[in-house]
Amino acid sequence: MARIERPFYPIIYVRGYAMTKDEIVQTTSTPYMGFEAGSTKIRQAQDGKVVKFVFESPLVRLMKDYDYRDTYASGAESAARLPARSISIHRYYDEADPAFGDGKVPSIPDAAKTLAQRILALRDSICGNNEADRKAFKVYLVAHSMGGLVCRCLLQNPDVATAEVRKMVDKVFTYATPHNGIEVGGINVPSLLSFNDMNNFNRKVMSQYLKVPADKANTLGDSGYPPERLFCLVGTNSRDYAVAHGLSALAVGQMSDGLVKIENAYVPGSPRAFVNRSHSGFFGIVNSEEGYQNLVRFLFGDICATGKLDITALPFPPEIERARKAGKKIASSYYIEATVAPRGAYTYELTSRSKSQESAMRREYSELFDKNGNLLKDARSPTLFSVFLDSSKIMAGSEVAFSIELAVSNAGYEIDGALFLKQHIPAEYLFRDTLVLFAKRDDGEWKLRYVWADQNWATGPKDQAALVRIGQKANGIPQKSASGFVVPLQSNKGFQGELTIALSPWS
Repeated sequence: MARIERPFYPIIYVRGYAMTKDEIVQTTSTPYMGFEAGSTKIRQAQDGKVVKFVFESPLVRLMKDYDYRDTYASGAESAARLPARSISIHRYYDEADPAFGDGKVPSIPDAAKTLAQRILALRDSICGNNEADRKAFKVYLVAHSMGGLVCRCLLQNPDVATAEVRKMVDKVFTYATPHNGIEVGGINVPSLLSFNDMNNFNRKVMSQYLKVPADKANTLGDSGYPPERLFCLVGTNSRDYAVAHGLSALAVGQMSDGLVKIENAYVPGSPRAFVNRSHSGFFGIVNSEEGYQNLVRFLFGDICATGKLDITALPFPPEIERARKAGKKIASSYYIEATVAPRGAYTYELTSRSKSQESAMRREYSELFDKNGNLLKDARSPTLFSVFLDSSKIMAGSEVAFSIELAVSNAGYEIDGALFLKQHIPAEYLFRDTLVLFAKRDDGEWKLRYVWADQNWATGPKDQAALVRIGQKANGIPQKSASGFVVPLQSNKGFQGELTIALSPWS
């Protein structure tokens, strides 16, 4: 029997919310409760033909790519010794199906309690009485939607799990979890709406089972669980969420996955990625290549990369600048777009925030600069991405590589409160380019070089001078700062900024 070996800990999948009795019965009638759901779509191939693109499901891909196995044998959940690379399904809805239980739908704390029991049972089945294995035992929790709240309840509510169990949870990956509740028409689900347990997504109710103040429902509270160990995958496609014939997506609105608004789908301080997928269904976030690639890199990858943008100069068009100098009041806002993909990616991106997907970051000019154009000391600088990389998959020679498509555009200008349309040019960017980063470890330190790929071949001959130690000024070499490596940004229009890249080992 294989020993417990980092990073390939056993995985427990925790599914999301089932609204009606019929949905509960459909859920309990499937062995993997949706984790086996894949998708077959079409895409245009490199030769111009339209071909099928098959995503076999996270379950099958984990089995094929990483030798994981399910926990079933002879028509039942196995009671024998299990391999360390096991995938277990937390079937907390079974008791709500009269065929398996008493027909009563479990509360989130009840589901969290049985999840704690499953973790202990999995440890016993995998480790037996081997003390070394029991000491090394950890689990990964992978959850969709409400399942992520079940996982957080286990980690945050001391009434549902012991400290011993909580310490066994190494990482948590959430797909489209309403970490800050669900809003319909801009209003949080009222606590009085207990029909079909919809009040599970009311912040006041959430605060009770998560043991946090009602205005901090999306935090880990005093749990002590490291926020960097909880990944939030955020869906940005509201159009293809077909539940209730599309009425849910209509009620929740844009900038959502059709059920959960983007701003409610993550825990502040936790890593997150944004993918153009809906909450569930054929275009759903769980049965997507993007979701899977983020999942396996978070669980098994060895590099964490984050990017933060500091804008230091935002120029106005000539006519707007003349109006500003004439003493008129100028207001403007900006869209910031960022897409990250690793070397070799052909059918997916790890994260993408763009105007076309209604997920771009937005900043007001007044959040960055004063009325005289001076940079504010507390300017709101956005974190563009937090991605995880597997160096074994993107290594060429001694370097790993990934690309960042970065764009900043104006969302509109106002002069003395009136929208300026006369000279407005749609889709006029202040800055737009693709940065390709190459990184290598040398004597325990990172060295980086970069290429602006919109005008240069990223894979062309590299300047050997670019491989000198970080800190020495050279073209294509980011300068090292206390928080990472700084890449200067500028355009002919006068835009200026700094992209700070931080790389750290991940396990």
